[in-house]
Amino acid sequence: MLQQILRDMYIDPELLAELNEEQKQILFYKMREEQLRRWKEREEKARMEEAVLRKTARRKQSNGKHVQWLRGKDGEVWVWVMGEAPGDKPYEQISEELIAERARQQAQKEAEELWRQKEAEITKKFRDAMAQEKARIVAEKWKIEIEDRKAAKLEEERIQEELKKREEEERQKGEEQIRQQEEIRAKELYLSLKQAQQHSQHSDDDQEWEEQLRRSKAADEERSHKARRARDEYRRQSLRAIQKGRVAGLSNLFQGTSLNNEQEIKVNNNTASPLLSQLLAFQCSIIWERPSRPFSRDVIIRWFKEEQIPRRAGFERNTNRIAQWFHGIISRQEAEELLMNKSEGTFLVRVSEKIWGYALSYRQQSGFKHFLVDASGDFYSFLGVDPNRHATLTDLIDFHKEEIITSSGGELLLEPCGQQKNPPDYSPLFE
Repeated sequence: MLQQILRDMYIDPELLAELNEEQKQILFYKMREEQLRRWKEREEKARMEEAVLRKTARRKQSNGKHVQWLRGKDGEVWVWVMGEAPGDKPYEQISEELIAERARQQAQKEAEELWRQKEAEITKKFRDAMAQEKARIVAEKWKIEIEDRKAAKLEEERIQEELKKREEEERQKGEEQIRQQEEIRAKELYLSLKQAQQHSQHSDDDQEWEEQLRRSKAADEERSHKARRARDEYRRQSLRAIQKGRVAGLSNLFQGTSLNNEQEIKVNNNTASPLLSQLLAFQCSIIWERPSRPFSRDVIIRWFKEEQIPRRAGFERNTNRIAQWFHGIISRQEAEELLMNKSEGTFLVRVSEKIWGYALSYRQQSGFKHFLVDASGDFYSFLGVDPNRHATLTDLIDFHKEEIITSSGGELLLEPCGQQKNPPDYSPLFE
């Protein structure tokens, strides 16, 4: 199952929901390692293809058109460096001119905005003055005799000309003030931009670079710590498993186990129960081609009967009894209800509806944990957590009665959780 996930680089959301936090983190770490491996493989392939293309191009050039470099008086390839050739402006001068132009444009923009405000104020001021003067003339002189109205009109025109002249003078004065302010502002902006450029070159870039470097180093150290811890845990558990003789790394060991079970059944055939007779019949049946994922309870039951019963999944070691911790196809919620009032370390194993395998439900002090057990191959192991491959499901359970499942959680399988129903919830698997 893990190999399939790494091959497709995809995990079904329903299956992801079944994983606990440790399994999710380790699965993500393994997927990231696979991504890096593929990336390096693609880079190496691209490098080799590029080398072949360069070699082919050189061969074609030798037979056809080619590039001839312009050479100087000294016979070397002629090179022009911008800013260093005769007539080129030095970099410092180009930088100064760019900063000065930026300051001038910014000052001009600010001056235009100031002039719009100033012009609006002048226009409003003289428009109000003209209106007041006109009202005064109308109130005082236009009420006189009709002969005086012409004189009043002339007076009004004279006053209007005078006001326009004053307005124009004030506009010129305002423009001169704005121009002077623009020049002063341009100098201020130039100095400010120059200081900002110098400061950013020596401060901002360095601080940002140092912060990125610090975060990168912290992430690298965290990844290295996790990888080192995973390797140490792998070595420790592998050594313990080898010492106990409960881990088989090759398929023929599992085949040997199946053969021994078959021989044991044949020897005890006269006294075997109907359950063992049925087990022998399943073991001798034709191997069926299972789908990539379980899609119904009937398919899961068939898989268990035809593939798991011959491997004595769910049986106690060296007996014909069903293990107390074994349960049938029950949901996560049902498992948590069975473990609700149990002590820490109580566990059960249920047949999974998401993968070809099982789910181990574990009671901890603050709640519950669920671990998926992959049984899609010829071994049993926790998906993404346990690096060891166990020959039987019972071997996996017995191994973790003495060895923790995860170093962070320290889970030990202490007490099995038995059945609370009659008939047991695993009955459909053995009918």
